[in-house]
Amino acid sequence: MATTRFLTALREGARRKVEKIGYADIVIGIPAYFSDSSIAYVIETVGSGLEEHYKDYKAVVFISEGGSTDDTREVAKSVDIKNYNIEKIVSIYRGVPGKGSGLRAVFEAAEFLKAKAVAVFDSDLKSITPMWIKNIVDPVFDGFDFVAPDYKRFKFDATITNTMVYNLTRSLYGYRIRQPIGGDFGLSPSLVKHYLDQDVWETDVATFGIDVWMTTTAIVHGYKICQARLGSKIHEKKDPVLDLTPMFRQVVSTIFTLMEQHEDYWKKVGGSKEVPTFGEYVGQEAESFEADLDELIDYFKIGFNNFGAIWGNIIEDQDLKVIENLAKIESKEGFYLPVENWVRIVYRYANAFHSTPRQRIKLLDTMVPLYYARVASLVNRLKDKDTEESEEYFEGQVQKFENMKDYLIKIWE
Repeated sequence: MATTRFLTALREGARRKVEKIGYADIVIGIPAYFSDSSIAYVIETVGSGLEEHYKDYKAVVFISEGGSTDDTREVAKSVDIKNYNIEKIVSIYRGVPGKGSGLRAVFEAAEFLKAKAVAVFDSDLKSITPMWIKNIVDPVFDGFDFVAPDYKRFKFDATITNTMVYNLTRSLYGYRIRQPIGGDFGLSPSLVKHYLDQDVWETDVATFGIDVWMTTTAIVHGYKICQARLGSKIHEKKDPVLDLTPMFRQVVSTIFTLMEQHEDYWKKVGGSKEVPTFGEYVGQEAESFEADLDELIDYFKIGFNNFGAIWGNIIEDQDLKVIENLAKIESKEGFYLPVENWVRIVYRYANAFHSTPRQRIKLLDTMVPLYYARVASLVNRLKDKDTEESEEYFEGQVQKFENMKDYLIKIWE
C-alpha cells in the first residue's frame, strides 16, 4: 500500500490565519497531545514571557495539536493571552502522528511569517517560567542557530538520555550537548528552513525521533550551537520502566540511522568540546521519585529468556558472560552491568543495525531488556548520590563512550 505523502503539515484553517497575520518577529511552537491538564499553564507562561521580555516584538504562539480526544484544543483555545502584540493559533496538524509532524507545522508557519526567532516548548511542562522564554530566545537574536536546553534533572529522570543519547551524541559528533532530546529548543530562521527542506517527514523523525534529529542535523551541517540554562524540567512523574519502549525504539532507531547517513563525519571526530551555555537556572528544584528496581530487573530477566540466543549473535562473549551472570543473580542490590560492557553492547547494536537492513525494529526490541538492565544498574549505583555526584557519574560514563570509540570504528562494517 502506498504511503501518503503530506506536502504540508498546515491545515487550511491554520494556513489562512497565518496568511492573515502576515509576519511575526517570534514564533513559539507548542506541540500538544492529550495535554488538557497542563496546556493552559504552558500557554499562559509563554504569553507572560513574551510580554515581560519581548513586548515590542510581534509574536505568534502556535499550538500544533495531534488530534487528541480529550479537551486539549478546547482548553488551548480558551486561554486568553491578553496582549495585542501576541497572536495565538490552535490547529490539528496534518501528517504522520507524532511530535515531528507537529513541529513541521510550526516551522512552516514560522517560515511564512519570516520569524527572526523560533522556539518550541513541550505541552506538559509544570516547571516552565517566563524566564525560560528569554533564556531560549535571546541566544537566537544574538546569532546562534540552535539553542539546546540545559536542565537540572533528577538522577533517575531522562534514562534514555543518560544511558544512550547523551553518550552517543557527544562521542560520535564531538559536542557536549547535555540534553539532545530535551524537547525545548530555540532555532534560527535559516535552520528552520534547512529542517523543512529535508525529506524526513514520513519517517520516525516525525514521531519521537525529531529532537535528536534536530540536534544532530544542526551539528553535522555546521550551525552555530549553544545551550540555555532552564532549571528543572518537571512534568508528569514517570518510572523509567513504564511506557518508554516505543520512545526507545524511535529515538535509538533515529540515532542509528543518522550514524549511517553521517558516517564520514563522525568517524573523523575525536574527543569532544564544550558548548557555550547562557542564562541562569530558574524555577523549581527537580522532583525526586522512586524507580521500581524489581520491575526493571524482571523485565531484563524475561528478555534474557526470550532473546538470550539472539544476544549471543550480537554482543561479544565477554559481555554475554556478564549478562548471563546477571540473569542468575538473586540480590537486586548486587545487580550491576558495568559501563565498559554497556558501551560495547551499544556499539555492537549500532553495528548490527547498520548491518541489518530489514527487521530493524525487531532488532531494537531485543535491546530494550538490556537497556533496562543498565537503568537498574544506574538505580543501584546512584541511590545514595546527590545531584552533583550523579552528574559526575554520568560524565565518567560518557567519557568511556569517547575513549572506546575506536572499538566502534573497528567493528563498523
